[in-house]
Amino acid sequence: MPDYKHFPLPDVGEGLVEAEILTWHVQPGSKVKVNDIFVEIETSKAAVELPAPYEGVVTELLAQPGETVAVGTPIIVFDIDPDGPEKPSSDNGTGGTKIGEESADGRIQSLVGYGPKTGSAKRRARKGSAPAPVAASQPEPVAAPAVAEPVAAAAPAGGYVPLAKPPVRKLAKELGVDLRALAVEGQVITRDDVQRAATPEPVAAVVSSGERERRVPVRGVRKATAKAMVDSAFTAPHVTEFMTVDVTPTMELRAKLKNHPQFRDVKLTPLTFAAKAVLLAMKRTPDINAVWDGDEIVYKSYVHLGIAAATPRGLVVPKIHDADQLSLRELAEALEALTVKARDGKTTPAEMANGTFTITNIGVFGVDTGTPIINPGESAILALGTIRDMPWVVDGQIVPRKICQLSLSFDHRVIDGQQGSEFLADVGALLADPSIAITY
Repeated sequence: MPDYKHFPLPDVGEGLVEAEILTWHVQPGSKVKVNDIFVEIETSKAAVELPAPYEGVVTELLAQPGETVAVGTPIIVFDIDPDGPEKPSSDNGTGGTKIGEESADGRIQSLVGYGPKTGSAKRRARKGSAPAPVAASQPEPVAAPAVAEPVAAAAPAGGYVPLAKPPVRKLAKELGVDLRALAVEGQVITRDDVQRAATPEPVAAVVSSGERERRVPVRGVRKATAKAMVDSAFTAPHVTEFMTVDVTPTMELRAKLKNHPQFRDVKLTPLTFAAKAVLLAMKRTPDINAVWDGDEIVYKSYVHLGIAAATPRGLVVPKIHDADQLSLRELAEALEALTVKARDGKTTPAEMANGTFTITNIGVFGVDTGTPIINPGESAILALGTIRDMPWVVDGQIVPRKICQLSLSFDHRVIDGQQGSEFLADVGALLADPSIAITY
């Protein structure tokens, strides 16, 4: 017989509380097999595709694209035995009744169990009173004198009960808003809905803001990024230092390695050399790779290098785990794979977790320098500016050179000015003369 399975939104990352439905890859009636991708969701960290846990037929989609759903909320219904006979009618009368609708026996079906019947409750007759007349088989309501509540406004068709949390119901009562007038089947009434209904429309003849402004709900990656940046900016005392570097020798080494058999098929970018310089300099100043944790400072003997990447969905910072163990070629390959995956929106939450240091390459936008904000859970971030041909003094002569600006923001609770300055100076020195790497 038909066997219906409700699939709740899972927690696809640590601490996930909600996700937005991006795209459904199935529709009611679609046949699926185990591990078929049926929906794409966007969490606070990345876009994630969910595989089907069952084989069967999709019977109902419980959320629409663009809707934000809490973890644990059913989003789809599968029939894992679509060819079986229909269930007998002795299933408590629920049938195919949806959540929030009235079933055949008068109950309001909710997510767990049932709500009360919409009809009058049966009561035991008082002693000495005449028995209440028994209603015929017609569904007309019977007046209940003991009930003091007025029945002024008729409930929506089908006996649908407005869905709203107790604080929202209290607010509606205080503002004199009838929730039944705001009810939309399957949607929960929010405080904003009630406040909008209580606020009269402006009468003044003004130009509609919709013609010159556009409002976009903050959700997903943008929402998570905003929270993380605010938490960091107002928690860690930031210090930012700047350094201008002649990176001509590094660019010459890059051109030379492009013709080397070991690097011919690898994309060597300035970011690759900057990342390698950071990893080498970090060995001399391990405080850069530490983090403040309550009453302790945690020193980490591994480096999970984060690379800030701009994507159509917002800023993401995927990590190269154990980057300090990689050779220059391996680092170049990891950076290329990371960039492509982030651009395609395929970075998983696990690949963006547990970073220890971040590099943001603002030079790709033609920007010279900036004051980057430290990622939560880390103590420093390096901004790599664009590389320009500029006049530079070499051996007393002004000559054109490849010049780049570096800026380092660090948490002053963990890193003193001395350590931050020494680290930045080491990174600059390595980019100015890569041959000194042999001394590290």
